[in-house]
Amino acid sequence: MWGRETRMGSFKRRGSKTGLAPGTLVHVGEKKVEKVEIRVLAYNSDKLIERELETIEECMEFKNLPHLNLWINVDGLDRIDIIEKLGSYFNIHPLTLEDVLNTGQRPKTEDYGSYIYTVLKMMLLDKEKKAIILDQVSIIIGPNYILSFQERHWDAFDPVRERFVNPASRLRKTGVDYLAYSLIDTVVDNYFSILEYFGDEIEDLEEGLVIQPRPETLKTIQKYKRDMITLRKAVWPLREMINGLQRIESDLIKETTRIYLRDVYDHTIQVIDSVEDFRDILSSMVDIYLSSVSYRMNDIMKVLTVIATIFIPLTFIAGVYGMNFKYMPELEWRWGYPAVMFGMTILGVSMFLYFKKRKWV
Repeated sequence: MWGRETRMGSFKRRGSKTGLAPGTLVHVGEKKVEKVEIRVLAYNSDKLIERELETIEECMEFKNLPHLNLWINVDGLDRIDIIEKLGSYFNIHPLTLEDVLNTGQRPKTEDYGSYIYTVLKMMLLDKEKKAIILDQVSIIIGPNYILSFQERHWDAFDPVRERFVNPASRLRKTGVDYLAYSLIDTVVDNYFSILEYFGDEIEDLEEGLVIQPRPETLKTIQKYKRDMITLRKAVWPLREMINGLQRIESDLIKETTRIYLRDVYDHTIQVIDSVEDFRDILSSMVDIYLSSVSYRMNDIMKVLTVIATIFIPLTFIAGVYGMNFKYMPELEWRWGYPAVMFGMTILGVSMFLYFKKRKWV
């Protein structure tokens, strides 16, 4: 029900753009930060400047710094004026800015000549709630700059920033295309972390399913199946996006970087294979659950049937002597009652031993 409400909510937000001209900047999505954060990092092999900016106008002094590559990261997409000004400073097409603000984008790569626009899904895991958190990440690759946009502040890119501290790192010696690869590679690495978590959870769930299936187990299986659908929707288009970025005919992507993009492409294929494997396992677990429940029900019915079968002749005997006919010799016999009870006991035990010998109980 939660997923259904989320999809309906996204349709309603997209409906707010109905009738507007292409390129009209409207934020389609949820507000996920209280304050938009702007971080800039200017670098080359000899120099490194990192700063948090208060206003977008401060970016201009970094843009005009000679012989420095520039990485500007914006966390939070609800401030349309900031996105619009940044696009104006770097001559970004309005359609690109529109895609940046529309958080329902499918992962893709687009070549605008002077820059390349890519969009993908950042996926992190809330282990307390056991829920996948899905955010959109947009990356614009220019001649000497990278613009990245996130819906909220994640620490996923912090390891990339830490690598800049070392002057001998490849990030400091190469162009911004290698930085773009590093950001994409970080996103894909997060997928592996999530898959590792789900792998352990599914393994534990499978063991519990065989030992003692419960209704809660089926609910958990259905939840994980929905999570796998979410993962699949994020990863399948990512394969096409990375392949397009790898094969794009643009001087913005150097041949040395295309080798690394091929490596990310291979990782994406591994993620897709793992997701498909998990989906197959979860589907088979539903069958195992239903079979286990059916088997337990059959066991219960078998026991009840055996009990009923044993009591059928006993009920018949009790019924015969409960008819209260006047002329029944056994009613006047002193040992009649003990004899009937003894006979009923022998009959019941004999039938039970017979059933056990035939392995029916």
